[in-house]
Amino acid sequence: MKISQKVKDLPPSGIRKYFDIASTIDDVISLGVGEPDFVTPWRVREAAMYAFEKGYTTYTSNWGVLELRQLISKYEMEGIGVDYNPKNEILVTTGVSEAIDLAIRAITDPGDEVLVVEPCYVSYKPCIMMADGVPVSVSSKPENDFRVTKEDLEAKITSKTKSIILSYPNNPTGAIMTRKDLEEVADVAIEHDLMVLSDEVYDKLTYEGTHSSIASLNGMRDNTIVLNGFSKAFAMTGWRLGYACGNHEVIEAMMKIHQYTMLCAPITAQMGAIEALKSGQSEMKEMVSEYNRRRRVIVRGFNSMGLSCFEPKGAFYAFPSVKSTGLSSEEFAERLLYEYHVVVVPGSVFGESGVGHLRCSYATSMDGIKEALGRIEAFIDEIKKQHAPTLKHR
Repeated sequence: MKISQKVKDLPPSGIRKYFDIASTIDDVISLGVGEPDFVTPWRVREAAMYAFEKGYTTYTSNWGVLELRQLISKYEMEGIGVDYNPKNEILVTTGVSEAIDLAIRAITDPGDEVLVVEPCYVSYKPCIMMADGVPVSVSSKPENDFRVTKEDLEAKITSKTKSIILSYPNNPTGAIMTRKDLEEVADVAIEHDLMVLSDEVYDKLTYEGTHSSIASLNGMRDNTIVLNGFSKAFAMTGWRLGYACGNHEVIEAMMKIHQYTMLCAPITAQMGAIEALKSGQSEMKEMVSEYNRRRRVIVRGFNSMGLSCFEPKGAFYAFPSVKSTGLSSEEFAERLLYEYHVVVVPGSVFGESGVGHLRCSYATSMDGIKEALGRIEAFIDEIKKQHAPTLKHR
């Protein structure tokens, strides 16, 4: 088989491995899925069904339905305070994953280095590699609440550095960056003439304060590609709908790739998204409120059983450390799955700075979270017994 060496070198997704194992086991509770456990709001589903009934089954513009782009423009202006022209500065994509791929390919030449702030979503590095770029890991640290610093970035910049990929609120840690934090990153980007790809798909899942976008800072609007979508905030994962906002030259370059590889995002999903932006805010707020309630329960649970857990300020993930157990994150996750039927994802799959941690999604029911915590605590008790020193009888 004449498989491309580039593809051979791509690592398989570390997340899917555990889901594949879990599918063979009964009575599994999953804290592994990065997907809302809520159903898409009824009015959004109804709008999509009505679109089918009206015969909306065709291609759309490569850019996406204009009405949707106009609503996205308003949504981003209200959310991050940046104005984008819906005609040529917003591109509707098939999920945020496509938007990430397009953005990387649109600005990356062979040999260009891309700084990837870790821990991070698993697709960033493979997408860089497929664009013949060179991913360069920049570790964020637990002692800094997983926020990247100016010093972290500057230590990795070379003459070949082209761009930075940020993801805040962060998957897998739940960390956020304040406006002050982002100002330091912006200073680095401006000084070294770097583009910033800002994955903000969890922007509405911010529990303390408000979400800040680096695109809103002075000098950064045209040097930032904002990547967002409908999966998390509107519980529309299966609809596969995302978008990118930025300077018209960059967005047009992304559209050029998009028109040859995807043509357009599905029209039915776009019609649903129009309704989501018009009427989905109340359901979104209810979901965020429920996630916040679960967040407090799961973080308190991990800390009480001795797994030190940073308090996430966004997204729907907790990122406890398992170093105190003496097991690696991979050993802990595999044993927990096989022996106690709970799915978690080892932090190591999200980069070196995730080693010794677990990604645990609280986008599952409160009952499921409590049951999972009980099983994890029982597993830790078992580990303690196994490692307890043997007492010699006198």
